[in-house]
Amino acid sequence: MPSVETRGGGRALLRNMAMQTIFPLLAFLVGVVVPLQAAVNNQLRLLLGNSTLLAALVSFGTGCLTLALLSLATGQRWQNLAALARVEWWMLLGGVLGAGFVFGTTLLAPRLGVATMVSLIIAGQVFTSLCFDRFGWLMMPLRELSAARLAGAALVVAGVLLVNFGDRWFGR
Repeated sequence: MPSVETRGGGRALLRNMAMQTIFPLLAFLVGVVVPLQAAVNNQLRLLLGNSTLLAALVSFGTGCLTLALLSLATGQRWQNLAALARVEWWMLLGGVLGAGFVFGTTLLAPRLGVATMVSLIIAGQVFTSLCFDRFGWLMMPLRELSAARLAGAALVVAGVLLVNFGDRWFGR
């Protein structure tokens, strides 16, 4: 019979393997949500008298309510919110940035098209992410910029160019 350490090590190995599979899949699904969210919010905008701001407000409010309900359902310790008394102002920018993202995608999707908008969002995310990795901004772990990672970023730029100008360059 295996020792307790072996069984525990096996569980840790399985958990690590699951995270290596589930986390990338979750990241992909988050990416799937971005164009879907933009399209849904565009329909909401049209219903609300073409108001991008009101559509973003309703979307963000619904998201806030969803998070509150999930916090209740999962037994989050609401008393931990008392730590907000010690928060520095810039730590609250995540909500401001999230609201800006929802507003921006609601504004831009019908004007640029979803594929153009998302390709530019991804390019911005890759560029900024590489900077965070390289410089460790906001105490993120440092990761070197290898030639392969820079080549990947260049391929993203090539993808953005093809999504936005490919039909003009190569015809339909």
